[in-house]
Amino acid sequence: MQAVVLAAGKGTRLEPLTDDKPKPLVELNGRPILEDVFDNLIEIGVDEFVVVVGYMKEKIIERYEDEYRGVPITYAHQREQNGLAHALLQTESHVDGDFVLMLGDNIFRGNLGDVVNRQREDRADAAFLVEEVPYEEASRYGVCDTNEYGEIERVVEKPDDPPSNLVMTGFYTFTPAIFHACHLVQPSDRGEYELTDAINLLIQSGRTIDAIRLDGWRTDIGYPEDRDEAEERIQEAKATE
Repeated sequence: MQAVVLAAGKGTRLEPLTDDKPKPLVELNGRPILEDVFDNLIEIGVDEFVVVVGYMKEKIIERYEDEYRGVPITYAHQREQNGLAHALLQTESHVDGDFVLMLGDNIFRGNLGDVVNRQREDRADAAFLVEEVPYEEASRYGVCDTNEYGEIERVVEKPDDPPSNLVMTGFYTFTPAIFHACHLVQPSDRGEYELTDAINLLIQSGRTIDAIRLDGWRTDIGYPEDRDEAEERIQEAKATE
């Protein structure tokens, strides 16, 4: 299975860590975030990476060139930061069949393989890894409404009044139908082409999206303190191995 990794962001909130490098190359315990992402994907059987690059893209390309641990890498270029749906569209010509989508700034220790296995069962058109968070934190994320079968009925991006505390984590599987939905997306109030809008279009067209609850932990590296938290968690996990 192919994996699309979104790694084009500048990481403004991570400054000064991103003054001289793109966000995916910020280090955790001496290793770039991107390598942790790659390692997780290899562990679940991904055999090709399609990496979306943008800010300081040459540093990522020069570091990894055309492969990582024997897994080939193809690069797609997002020349303007116009949102996740726009970033994903840059990979359309490189993706053939069902694929994994992973944000290049999320650190996971959990059941990623369950999401891929659900996609392979052919019962869903997509599957997302989701997480329960405190209600006061849900407004930071894309929030999911689910039905009694665990299927996602709606996603709301960073709502002031979250409909639930179940949020998307940055790990998804899709069929190529997501690209058609991304083409239909209009700019949001933020002026970006939102992935959540494309997901809602999929749902409205009758596609089934399953929610798989996270069994483990993840850290979204948005601020320097998030990087520190992820480092501590990784060290604690290694100490218990």
